[in-house]
Amino acid sequence: MSIYIFLGPPGSGKGTQAKILANKLRIPHIAMGDILREEVRRKTSLGIKIEKILAEGKLVPDSVTGEVARVRLSLPDCGQGFIFDGFPRTQLQAETLEDILKSQGRKVDKVIYFSILLKAALERLSLRRSCRGCGAVYHLKYNPPKHSGKCDACGGDLYLRHDDEEDVIKNRFEVFLSETKPLIEYYKNRDIVIQVDASKSIEDVTKEIFQALNV
Repeated sequence: MSIYIFLGPPGSGKGTQAKILANKLRIPHIAMGDILREEVRRKTSLGIKIEKILAEGKLVPDSVTGEVARVRLSLPDCGQGFIFDGFPRTQLQAETLEDILKSQGRKVDKVIYFSILLKAALERLSLRRSCRGCGAVYHLKYNPPKHSGKCDACGGDLYLRHDDEEDVIKNRFEVFLSETKPLIEYYKNRDIVIQVDASKSIEDVTKEIFQALNV
């Protein structure tokens, strides 16, 4: 059983790496951001509230993310482990996750911290495009669509998400540093943090992670 948490500022590539590791280990990659955006897409009451918060580059309240995490981790596919991407982001969220796992007789094995500078993160995110139809994500430089402005998978229109605009990225980055970085110290005190240089290529970061986890 493997339980990992991937932490890093916007644009650090933690989502990409989480998918790669999840596929190798055959465990679910749980992206809190994707779950919350699905609520937004469905226009639920929670989604409408979340949309306003995300548009301002702020963090979703601990009470919301904690409940979402509790429900998700109760599903059968998490039985052999999982990778959490985008949660926890605060110490309170970390304590909530610990309580959930403790009730299941489990604990976090390792925390992978993706270190990157704002300049590199800006280049990655400002060139990212998302599909309005199926939610697929492209990058105009590293993973462009076959046809400009159109999704390869469903043909839907591609657009720049509001939270990928430069001003919002900068704000999200600052929010991460001020509110989430102290969480790294919290996990360092438990001696389970592995730091990787997220500015490297996808292949190099993957290799570094696999070697560190011995997978």
